[in-house]
Amino acid sequence: MSAKAQVAVIGAGYAGMAAAVELAAAGIPADVFEASRVLGGRARALELDGVTVDNGQHLLVGAYRETLRLIDLVHPGGCNDLLLRLPLTLTTPGHLSLRAPPLPAPLHLAAALLFARGLTIADKLAALRLMRGLKRSRYRLGSDISVAELLAARHQPTRLCRLLWEPLCVAALNTPVDSASARVFVNVLRDSLGGARSASDLLLPRVDLGALFPDGAERFVLARGGRVLRSTAIKRITQAANGYRLDASGQQFGPYRQAIVAVAPQHLPALIAPLPGLDELRRQVGSLAYEPILTCYLAYPAGARLAAPMLGHSSGWPSIGHSEGLSQWLFDRGQLDGPAGLFAAVISARGRHLGLSNDELAAAIHAEISTLVPDLPAPRWSRVIIEKRATFACTPDLARPQTQTPLPGLLLAGDYVASDYPATLEAAVRSGVAAANSVIASAARQS
Repeated sequence: MSAKAQVAVIGAGYAGMAAAVELAAAGIPADVFEASRVLGGRARALELDGVTVDNGQHLLVGAYRETLRLIDLVHPGGCNDLLLRLPLTLTTPGHLSLRAPPLPAPLHLAAALLFARGLTIADKLAALRLMRGLKRSRYRLGSDISVAELLAARHQPTRLCRLLWEPLCVAALNTPVDSASARVFVNVLRDSLGGARSASDLLLPRVDLGALFPDGAERFVLARGGRVLRSTAIKRITQAANGYRLDASGQQFGPYRQAIVAVAPQHLPALIAPLPGLDELRRQVGSLAYEPILTCYLAYPAGARLAAPMLGHSSGWPSIGHSEGLSQWLFDRGQLDGPAGLFAAVISARGRHLGLSNDELAAAIHAEISTLVPDLPAPRWSRVIIEKRATFACTPDLARPQTQTPLPGLLLAGDYVASDYPATLEAAVRSGVAAANSVIASAARQS
């Protein structure tokens, strides 16, 4: 243990690194432990055929205040060069074209809806009516129901739901509308579409997800006396007279006065197995269900290009395109951080795509992209990446663990921890900041 470190952070994903950065900024060095050689957790970089990509395509929005704040903190040049900022733009070729103009809120949203192509007047008025109604109620619901039930209760037309609300819900909550929490979805609408004009901006990474935050966070932590121990898998946490010890294979670390556990929820039970008084926490984590995210990378010749860096695809929403397609969102990595001709197709949540082989998936997605790019040749290579437990299923009235555990000094961080938000990068970062602030407050009381 480093001479000054009294705090351990277990897990170097976005939540763990956010906690470590917040601590370091407050003058509290921490030891960070990561089982993998690569930082970032479920938002990490990897190499495919000599090209650095991400384990899954991620999108940020302007409402991610804490994520953007910490990216600015660990990158001297700020995040402007790291992210392509676009005004709210939702384009599904042949079906929907919506773009927010540079007007102050809420006029930007009203104009975006009123001038959207592909929506009827009735659709546009219904969408505005929904947002106005939510604002009048201060974005609060009397009870948590499914998003599908909310949309039906607010008389949202079917086509509007399929073109706008359903894609937004599945993209944000990674949970189908018939089982997604309306309360959490309303929170997302409150902070994005219902927020300041910049809050609804789309932010597309121009660098891989490791370079976007975790790698810079590591440099920030190291420069302030902390440590980041990669390839160091903590197997269990045990109590000591003056805190907690961490057991790795053949090594023991500590004791630490406080420990922030920032691992994926499915890995938590094994870590805390020796600790008493955590039965309710184990029950909550054990009751979580999960949803996958599939990303298919296809490498085409350099001349291949989408009409925009990000496009929706109607085939991923059968009720729009009257088809049985797969793709929901397409990204042209050549217009972002990748080589020209590299595309990423994203399919969120469960669906029939999980029953197909990788070759079948790649062939079907190529056929769907071909409807948007004339004379598209076969890809030079393709790769399918499935995060089977990408996020928890964000269902109504879901009981999520709190940052504080019943054991003093043992804290949780992760996108599954209790929050207004679904499992997003912002939820992960906010949880890490909250855990760090608890440590900082404790240190202040003891000084």
